[in-house]
Amino acid sequence: MPRRAPAPKDLPPYERTAVLAAMPATLAFGLFDHLPDTYLFVKDRHSRFVQVNLALARLEGCRDVDEMYGKSDFDFHPPTMAAQYIAEDARVMAKREPLIDQLWLVAGADGMPLWYRSTKVPLISRDDEVIGIGGVMRPVAQAGTPPADYARIAKALDLVQRGHGERLAIGDLARAAGLSISQLQREFMRLLGMNPTEYIAKVRVLLARRALERSDAAVGTIALDLGFYDQSHFTRVFRQQTGLTPLAYRQRFRS
Repeated sequence: MPRRAPAPKDLPPYERTAVLAAMPATLAFGLFDHLPDTYLFVKDRHSRFVQVNLALARLEGCRDVDEMYGKSDFDFHPPTMAAQYIAEDARVMAKREPLIDQLWLVAGADGMPLWYRSTKVPLISRDDEVIGIGGVMRPVAQAGTPPADYARIAKALDLVQRGHGERLAIGDLARAAGLSISQLQREFMRLLGMNPTEYIAKVRVLLARRALERSDAAVGTIALDLGFYDQSHFTRVFRQQTGLTPLAYRQRFRS
């Protein structure tokens, strides 16, 4: 009888290490391209991308992964949001501890923001020095196949994405989700840590940041296009979230 080939668990530790070391990182990251809605990245100590999978590159509007190397979140996201992402990177590296399942509102290349669960871990060298971070993120809910916990509010979230320029009421979201208003509010607080009104405002302010940075549209026009009642309402909500008026934000961050 022919001798049985050793299963992976039968390999001595040094052989298993050699196999893993011989596997190029690009292969490992390429495997993640075949997992739906999974975005993988590695950053150096200065939060510059040194490796990403193709899914993340496409999300950020790049044709291939090479276009992201050496760049940071500031090259792809509104400055105030990028600063928060990078500050989180710094905390992970300083504490040398993983940060598990954090909730972030992230805008893709099309400008449309979605909520993602992000996990980051510090990368430590053999000399016990922190050399960067690795991370993965996945959308928490979207039309089609949301994770089980978010299934009840997926249609409400989708309505906000599609109707960001409309005057949406909480009742509209509740009807879309097939829930009562009180049920909808409880689910939003449980899953997102905010009520539906706060969620609508966060999505619209992130879209407003992009418009202020990249267009010459008047502040009042942006306010109406994004469903705010008027310019003063827009200015009040925008300042609450960013600490700046829309005009001051544009003057500081205009591309």
